[in-house]
Amino acid sequence: MKEHPTPTDAELDILSVLWEHGPGTVRQIHAHLPDDPPRGYTTILKLLQIMSEKGLVRRNERERAHVYRAAVDADSVRGRMVKHLLTRAFDNSTSKLVMQALTSRRTSRAEIAEIRRLLDKMEGSSR
Repeated sequence: MKEHPTPTDAELDILSVLWEHGPGTVRQIHAHLPDDPPRGYTTILKLLQIMSEKGLVRRNERERAHVYRAAVDADSVRGRMVKHLLTRAFDNSTSKLVMQALTSRRTSRAEIAEIRRLLDKMEGSSR
């Protein structure tokens, strides 16, 4: 299976819209993007064309307005990004990464409970 390039920040913004809202036209994608930084319609169109060439999105050209959909899975992209971050910034230490993430911003009770459930599950499967 071909590994796709890591998306840029702007490409990741677009992919996030497609992952959350599903396939859409340039206009629909543009409407869901955050305003910061401001990006014009033609910028989004150009980014989608580049992303199509990279294999990050697929374009359906049957309709008058082309419909774009993510060609990469959110979990696989995020997984590659975390592996890269682990290697580059945290000496391959999962605990350093998790501790930094937990102390970088306030963590909700729901998130802590979810983390606890995951740790319990991992601990149970390692026995």
